[in-house]
Amino acid sequence: MRMATLNILSPTPMTISHYNNVNLSHTYHNLYFNSNNNSNTKLQSLPNSHSFSVLSSLFTQSKSIPSHRFCQMPTHLPKSGALSSGSGCSWLQDNSMHQRDAVGFDWKQDLLCSAIPTKPAEVSSVQDLFEFICSGPLVDRLGLRKEKIAESIDKWIAYNSYLCRLFQLNELYLTIPQKARFFHYYIPVFLWCEDQISQHNSKFKDGEDIPPLVIGFSAPQGCGKTTLVFALDYLFRVTGRKSATLSIDDFYLTAESQANLRETNPGNALLEFRGNAGSHDLQFSVETLTAVTKLTKEGMKMKLPRYDKSAYNGRGDRADPSTWPEVEGPLTVVLFEGWMLGFKPLPAEVVKAVDPQLETVNKNLEAYYDAWDKFIEAWIVIKIKDPSCVYEWRLQAEIAMREAGKPGMSDEEVKDFVSRYLPAYNAYLPTLYSEGPNGSVPERLLVIEIDEGRNPL
Repeated sequence: MRMATLNILSPTPMTISHYNNVNLSHTYHNLYFNSNNNSNTKLQSLPNSHSFSVLSSLFTQSKSIPSHRFCQMPTHLPKSGALSSGSGCSWLQDNSMHQRDAVGFDWKQDLLCSAIPTKPAEVSSVQDLFEFICSGPLVDRLGLRKEKIAESIDKWIAYNSYLCRLFQLNELYLTIPQKARFFHYYIPVFLWCEDQISQHNSKFKDGEDIPPLVIGFSAPQGCGKTTLVFALDYLFRVTGRKSATLSIDDFYLTAESQANLRETNPGNALLEFRGNAGSHDLQFSVETLTAVTKLTKEGMKMKLPRYDKSAYNGRGDRADPSTWPEVEGPLTVVLFEGWMLGFKPLPAEVVKAVDPQLETVNKNLEAYYDAWDKFIEAWIVIKIKDPSCVYEWRLQAEIAMREAGKPGMSDEEVKDFVSRYLPAYNAYLPTLYSEGPNGSVPERLLVIEIDEGRNPL
C-alpha cells in the first residue's frame, strides 16, 4: 500500500470515492492518506455522471482526523499592507483559535499554516456543506445550479482551505459568519470572476496576446472591498493565474500636490483633503493602467504604485517607489477597486441641491471616465442601504490601524473625514445603483447588496 500526497500548491481534483480516505476539511492540505493508487497517478475530477443523489448518500457522518503534516504557505503574498486600509473584518474576530485582525497581519513575514488541534473534532459532511453552499444569497443570481455545485464540490473545499490559511483561521473551527463569508461571498464571487475571464479570453484567437481582464470593484469605504479583492487576488495566485491589484487610492495626488489643490479651492471642504474627484493624478493613472494591461508576455515586469494613508498623521502621501510591489506578465486579471469607481457626472442643479461645494467636484468627475472606467470591462458593485454606515466602518478601520501600531485618525478626525465623502455618496450612488457604473453593460455587471455586517443579502 503506497502513500499518495496532495499538495496545496498544486491541488488535484479528487473523485468522490477518494473522499472516503481523507478528512474533508483537509482534502487540500499537505497530508498523507492510505491509497491503493500509485502516488504518481493523477486523480480525476468528479465525473458529470455523478448526480446530486449520489452525493447526498455519502458522508453523513464525520470522520476522525487523519495524520497530517504541514509546510509553509507560498511567500508571494502582497507586501504593500493591502488590508491596512480596509474594514475591521469583524467576521474574523470571533474565531476561538485565532483572534488576530486581518489588518494586524505582518505581510513581511511568511504566512504560516494555522495550528490544528490535537483532539478530533466534528466537521461538516459533504451533504451539509453542499446544502450550506446552496443556501447562499448569490447562488441563484450567479446561475450556480445545484448539479454544477455538486460536481465541483472538491473545488469549493479547496478554495475554502486556501482562504482559511490566508486569514489564519482553523477550518475545523470556523464560525457560521466565517463560513458564510467564504462559501456565500468570496468563493461565489471568485467563480463569477473566472467566468468573466473565460468570456474575455474567448474574444481572442489562438496565438494572439491576451491582455488581462480589468475587473472594477465599486464600493463605499469600509464595506470590505479591499479584503474581498485581497482574497480574490490570492485565490487567483494559488490556482495558477497571475493577477495584480490596484486601488484608486494608488493614484491620489502627492502630499505636495494635494496642498496645492487645497490652496486653489479655498473654502471647499470637499477638496481640502484627499478623496473626491480632483484629488487624483489622472495622467498617472492612465499611464499605469495602460502599462499594466500590456503585461502579456513572460518576463515583462512593472512596479505598481501604492499610497501610504498613514503618512502625515493620516493625511497621506504616495509611498516611496522602492516599496511598490512588482508584477510580472503574462497577467490574467487586474482587480481595480475604489469607492467612486463608475460615478457619472450629473447635471449641475442636481449636485448643487445636494451640496453647493459638490459643483466643482462634479466638473472634475467629467475626466474620470477616460482615466479609469474605460479600462474596466467587468464590474462588481457592492451596494449599501444607507451611506451613514461608512462612518462606523471607517472608524473601525482607523481603530484597527492604531491598534496595529500604525498612525491613524482620531475618532473626531474620522467623523470630519467621512463628512467630506457623504455628499458624493448621496449624489452619485442612486444613479450608480439604478444605471450601473459609467461604461458598464448588464451582462458584465454583478451587483451585491450587503448589510451592516458586510454580508451579502
